[in-house]
Amino acid sequence: MRKVITNSAEETFRLGKLFSEILKEKDILLLEGALGGGKTTFVKGIVHGFCAKAKVLSPSFTLLRCYKRKKLSIYHIDLYRIAKKDIFSFGIEDYLYAPGAITLVEWGQKLEDYLPLYIKVNFSFAAVNTRRIVFSFKGYDKKRISSLNRLLLA
Repeated sequence: MRKVITNSAEETFRLGKLFSEILKEKDILLLEGALGGGKTTFVKGIVHGFCAKAKVLSPSFTLLRCYKRKKLSIYHIDLYRIAKKDIFSFGIEDYLYAPGAITLVEWGQKLEDYLPLYIKVNFSFAAVNTRRIVFSFKGYDKKRISSLNRLLLA
């Protein structure tokens, strides 16, 4: 587990962009935290790190947005409006561990019980513009966790 503090939306964005450097095909990020906690801003940074020209919009009403790059797609899913019992009713399984893709899931705690491997990113308010972002890992080997932690210390 690794904790990072950001003091502005710009810092949260930059953290997402930095984190994009270490993400690999089939990675799943479960993003958790209160409304306005920084989840979508972090996603914007990740997407910008992969494909700088993409305009990132929240998928709160569409459930899913896809950002394509030459060899890698980013699926951005928002489960806010979906009850846990209905998660598998819209074909989400097609996007989990998908070849050639990374999947970012806002309100991802609804999926935790069903996944053997993921990176959890929890956002909480530490002050007005300050976010406490805690990264934890399930199912990853020590080498991958170590490389993720090294990136977060940079």
